[in-house]
This record gives sequence, C-alpha cells and structure tokens, in this order.
Amino acid sequence: MDYYYRITLIVLVSIAVTGLIAIPFGNPKFIDRAIILELTFIALSVLIWKGYHKALYACIPLAALIIIGNSLAPPHVNLMMTFSKPLNAIVLILGGYVLQIVLIYSSLRAILNIRSKRLTTSA
Repeated sequence: MDYYYRITLIVLVSIAVTGLIAIPFGNPKFIDRAIILELTFIALSVLIWKGYHKALYACIPLAALIIIGNSLAPPHVNLMMTFSKPLNAIVLILGGYVLQIVLIYSSLRAILNIRSKRLTTSA
C-alpha cells in the first residue's frame, strides 16, 4: 500500500472518529445529516481499505464541501470566532478544517502516485 494511500485511510478514520465525538455536541435538529456524513466517511474508509482506488476521487470534493459548508454556517463561524464552547470549537477546527485539508492533499498525492505507477509500468 502506497504511503499517501495509507495516510488517506488514516485521515478518513480520524475524521469519522472526530465526527462521532462531535455529534453529541451538535444541534439535535441536524443529527440525521451528521450520521449520514459519518457513514459516508466510514464507507470511503472501507472502500479504500479494500483497494478501490476510485474512492480517492470522492474524497476531494467531499472534503471541499465540508470546508465550504463549515465556512458558510453562521453558528460555526461564531463558534470559531468566539470560542464560547472551547471543546466544540477545537473539534470543529480539527475535524472540519485541518483533517479535511489533509484529506484533500493525501488523496491528491495518492491519485498522482497511482497514475505515475501506471505510466511507468505501461512504458
């Protein structure tokens, strides 16, 4: 298993764990969407663990949507600006931004490594 491929898998599992920690602190009105999102990350983790390289392509837009959604949600922006609930703010920043950026980077690098291996083996 490629280095960045493995990193992507670790990041996906970390995002799922962070999300499972964050769900009880969130708004109960949105719990259904939060659970679906966590199941998506778990499904991507399983697919990548089983060797489905195409799942890497889904990680990039999903992570971008998470970052954009968190940036456009006024309660999230207020929480990050005021740190009124420090634990919630740290979990939001870690899971909603830091890990998502790492997911985009590691997925992209894993895709590029897979493509370069295909080019070198076919030549």
